[in-house]
Amino acid sequence: MSFRLAAYAVCFEDERVLLVRCVSPAGGTNWSLPGGRVEHAEDPFDAVIREVAEETGCDAVVERLLGVDSRVIPAAEARSGREHQNVGIFYQVRITAGVLRPEPNGETAESVWTPIPDVVHLRRSSLVDIGLALARTRPATGHVPPVLAGGLVQH
Repeated sequence: MSFRLAAYAVCFEDERVLLVRCVSPAGGTNWSLPGGRVEHAEDPFDAVIREVAEETGCDAVVERLLGVDSRVIPAAEARSGREHQNVGIFYQVRITAGVLRPEPNGETAESVWTPIPDVVHLRRSSLVDIGLALARTRPATGHVPPVLAGGLVQH
C-alpha cells in the first residue's frame, strides 16, 4: 500500500472558494483545493502555505485547522494500480497578497475564485467536498463522514 500525507487549503472570499484546475500527465483534468504532499520533515502548517504559493502565486496565512480526512483507495481505483491511503489535513486560509496564476512547471493549470453554488457542477476531487463540509460544519472532532466518490476524483 502506498501512503501520502497532504495539506489542503480551504479559502473563501465573497461567497467564493479558491479552486485549482489540475491536469494529470495522462491528460485528464479536474478541480481541487490548493494543496499537496507534506515533504519529509515539513510541518503540515508550513506545507499548506507553501502549496498555496506554488499552485496559485499567492501568499496566505492559516486562520484555523478544519480537520483531517483519511481514506483508502482500493487498488482497482487507484492510479498506481495498488491500494493507496491518503491522509489530508485541511486548513482554512486567507490570501494576503499576490495575483492568481498557473503553477510554473506543475500540474496546476489555473486557479480560480469559484462561486460556491457552482462547485457542484464541476468535475472535482472529493477533497473539495470534504474541505467545504469541514468549513461548513466545523465538527468538534475535525472529522466528517466519508464523501461518496471513487478514488479521489469522480464527481
